[in-house]
Amino acid sequence: MKKATFKKHLLEFKQASGTSRGVLHTKETYFLEITEGEKKGIGECALFRGLSFEDIPEYEEMLQWLCDNINENKKILRKELLHFPSIWFGYEQAMLNLKHGEDLYFPSDFSEGYSSIKINGLIWMGDATFLQQQIEEKLDQGFDCLKLKIGVDWKAEKEIIKQLRAKFPKDELELRVDANGGFSVEEAKTVLQVLADLEIHSIEQPIKAGQISEMAELCKNSPTPIALDEELIGVLNFEDKKELLEKINPQFIILKPSLVGGFSGTDEWISFAESKKIGWWITSALESNIGLNAIAQYTFTKNAKIPQGLGTGGLFTNNILSRLVLHGDELMMR
Repeated sequence: MKKATFKKHLLEFKQASGTSRGVLHTKETYFLEITEGEKKGIGECALFRGLSFEDIPEYEEMLQWLCDNINENKKILRKELLHFPSIWFGYEQAMLNLKHGEDLYFPSDFSEGYSSIKINGLIWMGDATFLQQQIEEKLDQGFDCLKLKIGVDWKAEKEIIKQLRAKFPKDELELRVDANGGFSVEEAKTVLQVLADLEIHSIEQPIKAGQISEMAELCKNSPTPIALDEELIGVLNFEDKKELLEKINPQFIILKPSLVGGFSGTDEWISFAESKKIGWWITSALESNIGLNAIAQYTFTKNAKIPQGLGTGGLFTNNILSRLVLHGDELMMR
C-alpha cells in the first residue's frame, strides 16, 4: 500500500524578478512524497499564483484528496485531477521517482552525466540598464540563443534588440522574445514587422490569450514566427487541444509541464503539434530543483533539436540540492 503526504515550501528569490505577473520576491510550491514499503518518491506540485489555471482556494484540499486516495486507479486519479495540472504533474514525478529511486525520473545518458541539453539564456524584464547587464552576462557565459522578455518599454527594448543584432548577425546569435500578451492586436502587427526586419527567431504570445480568431489571423500573416504560451493554459481536454491548434495554427508552442498537465499533458501537445508540423520547445516555470530536475530528464528523452527554455536552479536562496549544473549554455547532471 502506498502512503502520500505533502508539504508547502516557499522559495525565496536571490533578487526580485520581474515577470508578467509583477515583481516576485517569493514563489510557493508543494512537495508530494509517496512511500511504498522502504521506497520513496518525491515530486513537485508547482503552483504558479496568478498564472496557473488551478490558482483557487481549494488547491490544498485537492492535494489532500490525492494523498487520501493515492491507491486509486491511475485513470481515476487523472480524471479527478484534470483541472489541477500541477498536482497531476507532481503525482507523475513522485511515481516515477518511486520506481527509479535516488533523483531519477527518466534514466538516460543525461541523468548519468554523459549528455546535455542546450538551453536559451533568459533575460528578465526590467529597465534598459538591467537588460543590457543581463545580456552581457549571458554572452560572457557562452549563450548563442537569448530570450528577452519585452512589453515593459517597447521603444527602449527595440533599441537594445537593434544594437544586439547589429553586433551579432542571426547565424551567430539567435534571439527570441516573449511579450506575455503585452501588445494589442494593432500594436502587434507593427511589432511583428520590426522583429522580422531584425531577424528574430520567434515571439511568444504577442497578444493576450483567449483572442482565438485574432491570434489565428496574426499567425497566418505574421512575418515573424509566433509561439503560443499562455494560450495553452487551461486547455486540458484531448479534443480541445487539437481544436485550438487547428484553429490558430501557430508556428510554435511553448510547453510548461507544470501548467499543461505534466508529462502526459505535454506528450499530447507534442503529438498534436508534430502532426501539424508545428514546432515546440519545453520551458520550466520557476520550479524548485525537484521539478526542474524531472523536467530536464523528461526533455532529454524528447530528442529536441533546438535550444530549450529550462532554468538552471540558480534563482533561489533556499533551493533543493541538485546535480544539475550549467556549462556554457549546456544543462547537465554531474
